[in-house]
Amino acid sequence: MRHTIIDASQLELEEKVVSIKRVTKVVKGGRNFRFTALVVVGDHNGHVGAGLGKAAEIPEAIRKGKEDATKKLITVATDEYNSITHDVIGKYGSSNVLLKRAPDGTGVIAGGPTRAVIEMAGIKNIRTKSLGSNNKQNVVLAAIEGLSQLKTPEEVAKLRGKSVDEILA
Repeated sequence: MRHTIIDASQLELEEKVVSIKRVTKVVKGGRNFRFTALVVVGDHNGHVGAGLGKAAEIPEAIRKGKEDATKKLITVATDEYNSITHDVIGKYGSSNVLLKRAPDGTGVIAGGPTRAVIEMAGIKNIRTKSLGSNNKQNVVLAAIEGLSQLKTPEEVAKLRGKSVDEILA
């Protein structure tokens, strides 16, 4: 994953809890219960991250998840219609998430875990399809992987040594 270091203190980050799992460890004296929280944070303006928090209490797990997610923020390239700049497939584990550009007025067409990531990134028009495993954690990380692969037309033009007009033609 391409993680550019972003100073999260300047951003107004919002959090969304995607899943909370109760994890049991069987020990000599009985069972130990702990909680795992998958949290997505974003500023609805092109910055998004996901993190995992584990603790004995749910609020503490969520707090740790939010902290982890702010460390892993990425910047998402969007176009003038608040969609992504090009189609991409994000892969993580056996989960694949197909992210397709959409014209203005389409809205967010995405399933649960992917929708959380897309909304936190501030993307308003997109079509997505989750392929392979639908493990929530892997789907979220695959969506973030896909979004981190996005390039702006300017970046592509610079890489190819061409003008932006030649790229968009």
